Amino acid sequence: MAKARRYLFSSESVTEGHPDKVCDSISDGVLDACLKQDPKSRVACETLVKSNLVVIAGEITTKAHLDYCKIVREAIREIGYTKNVSAVFNDEDCQILTAIAKQSPDIAQGVDDKAAEGKATAEQGAGDQGLMFGFACTETPELMPAPIMYAHKLGLNLSKARKSGQIKWLRPDGKTQVTIEYENDKPVRVHTVVISNQHADSVKYTEIAEILIEEIVKKTIPKNLLDKNTRYLINPTGRFVVGGPEGDSGLTGRKIIVDSYGGMGRHGGGAFSGKDPSKVDRSAAYMGRYVAKNIVAAGLAERCEIQFAYAIGYPEPVSVSVNTFGTGKAPDEKIEKAVLETFSFKPANIIKHLNLLRPIYGKTTNYGHFGKTEDLDTFTWERTDKAEALKRAVR
Repeated sequence: MAKARRYLFSSESVTEGHPDKVCDSISDGVLDACLKQDPKSRVACETLVKSNLVVIAGEITTKAHLDYCKIVREAIREIGYTKNVSAVFNDEDCQILTAIAKQSPDIAQGVDDKAAEGKATAEQGAGDQGLMFGFACTETPELMPAPIMYAHKLGLNLSKARKSGQIKWLRPDGKTQVTIEYENDKPVRVHTVVISNQHADSVKYTEIAEILIEEIVKKTIPKNLLDKNTRYLINPTGRFVVGGPEGDSGLTGRKIIVDSYGGMGRHGGGAFSGKDPSKVDRSAAYMGRYVAKNIVAAGLAERCEIQFAYAIGYPEPVSVSVNTFGTGKAPDEKIEKAVLETFSFKPANIIKHLNLLRPIYGKTTNYGHFGKTEDLDTFTWERTDKAEALKRAVR
């Protein structure tokens, strides 16, 4: 009898007050403001924060009239960086610089649904070259990997406890990390939980550790996965008072593994936040999740990853590949053929099918772009409405 294969796998998440997530929230706030007034807006918005400085840069072509200062201050206030929380970085005192230009006409002609010299078709093309991955597995009800899903839930519950006043000494910046022990590729127990969360100066470390373990960890992670050997590392440095942009600089798009599958599924390298759906970095990654999730929901595999790639200005992907890691109920080639019969990967069709020209992106910014099943009208890529069609196509 073969010996059981045991290994550990870790994933991290961050709260919305983490400096990089502050930037993602501002960039997606700009995007939503554009799409609310002009659904055809082309947006590539990057943000940098440090101390009391916010810098917005990028390319935006839109008919919308934007008050960038208002968008920035509202985003910072919503996160929780108000003057009574942070004297250095807050919604009232931050200094805001902008460096915004229109989208390059060379890029625009490749994306626009019209003919142009040297362009292969008159269809809408991909906004850039690149490769995208989608992933799904049966480890959680959301069909997401367990380590990243529990790390997100810990972060979300920290935020809820802070904003509701349940834990008054919590502050906006924080990180979580969950290490799962696997046996034969199945999660069997939580090995280690790490929480580092910014706190008020007055609270004692012993109180922080006790409350976060009892009120956050043990009320978030299923009891059957915790045991007497589970290790809890709470604010391992012993102190976390200085946080957010006061403690560290932040940039849009620097948490791409947090945003996707926590390292369990691969990532093509393109960030999501601040980009309108003509950018396949975002829309095609959402499509990849949709396809992979439907494959798993159809019972065709316990674990599935799909990869596809684009050339700028060209509508069809240059490649599509499906990998079920030996868990497929049919050969990967047959599942791949069924996928190509069932889904269109042209950017215009992705945008239409997933209804992406809406101001929904502020809801995606924090605690993962995938695995949010509570609002399928918004998170259309979490639907499993193509599972039956895939089953029929594989037969």
